[in-house]
Amino acid sequence: MLVEFMRMEPSDLAPFFKDYSAAAFVLLDVSSRKYTCYNAAQCARRFSPCSTFKVLNSLIALESGVIPHADYRIKWDGRRYNVAPWNRDHTLRTAFADSVFWYYQALARRVGPERMGRYVRRVGYGNEDISGGIAQFWLGSSLKISADEQVAFLDRLRRNTLPFSPRSQAVVRQMMVLSQTKDSVLRGKTGTAGNAQRTVATLGWFVGYVTNRSGAYVFATNIRNGDNPSGRTARTITEAILREMALLT
Repeated sequence: MLVEFMRMEPSDLAPFFKDYSAAAFVLLDVSSRKYTCYNAAQCARRFSPCSTFKVLNSLIALESGVIPHADYRIKWDGRRYNVAPWNRDHTLRTAFADSVFWYYQALARRVGPERMGRYVRRVGYGNEDISGGIAQFWLGSSLKISADEQVAFLDRLRRNTLPFSPRSQAVVRQMMVLSQTKDSVLRGKTGTAGNAQRTVATLGWFVGYVTNRSGAYVFATNIRNGDNPSGRTARTITEAILREMALLT
């Protein structure tokens, strides 16, 4: 039985974002190429990608050969982090799942600014600006991307049309799987920006796509100016919208 896609107007989406004075949601129905959008101005506004950049960082690390495969292990240097899962050795696969900052810093340093810049420009990722430093340009720094651009980027990954090998894209698509049932598969990545001490969230992202029996739907959500606008919160809101639209079961 096909899942019936329930379209929603911006007014229908507003209650999901009632706790945030600045929020954006955009969803692309890839079969019809039609968009559902909440707050078009915010959807077009660029922000730091935060940990959603790990999607592209993973592709670049695999494609450049700085790591050979998704199970490549980097040893933890013993520095203690407030996020407990970061305090151990990691592979690309586990670092993506646990959003391990130090692992992706190591990858970026191995790629280097020259190659990183070439890949980011080749993809056309947001404003393409990595001048903020090779180990942090994606985290509250120079690199910026909009929700609209996130959807365009992820749709290319879904279609296997990014300027990377089919292998690299397939590995990253597999790592992005968050949940799977007999009727739907959800892929995604969260991202969170915080204050200078990184104790209070100031921006939350959740981006990805869901596939089900009726097709594929690519989405991006960001939230600001409200109670705990983290990536985790953005994911909770997005999943509620997808369930309301009968896209996620």
